[in-house]
Amino acid sequence: MTSLRTPVETDSDGHPAYSQTFPCEPSTAEIGRKLVRDVLGVWHLDGLADRAALIITELIANASRRTPCPEIRLVFGRPSATRVRVGVVDEEPSRLPALGKADEDDESGRGLLLIDAVADRWGYDMQGQGRCPWGKEVWAELRIESGK
Repeated sequence: MTSLRTPVETDSDGHPAYSQTFPCEPSTAEIGRKLVRDVLGVWHLDGLADRAALIITELIANASRRTPCPEIRLVFGRPSATRVRVGVVDEEPSRLPALGKADEDDESGRGLLLIDAVADRWGYDMQGQGRCPWGKEVWAELRIESGK
């Protein structure tokens, strides 16, 4: 089921947040698109839905192609009143995202380039403390237009 079964939570700073764990496979992208649209609808930010759906699709594709993890966690948040963050957490800290350069004939390799084009900013955060992180979150942020 992809609809929100529980209310959107708030993080430690009081900002709304939602996350859910799914299998790390390409078919999760469809679930992710529906879920991000549901979350943005709850937050009355439907105008960001197309860009956020593209971002979550690419983040899921990257995780499913480049990590051996059995599960990923989809994370949606509002780190501030002016930004929405969409992310994917996996348990593969050694495989960090980097912008690539795809040739015209390549059928893949453009995911982060697309994210870079539609997001206001993107990056990754290591998960866990100290010298031995257990994973990473790859995220992208979209700016909320004033009045939302």
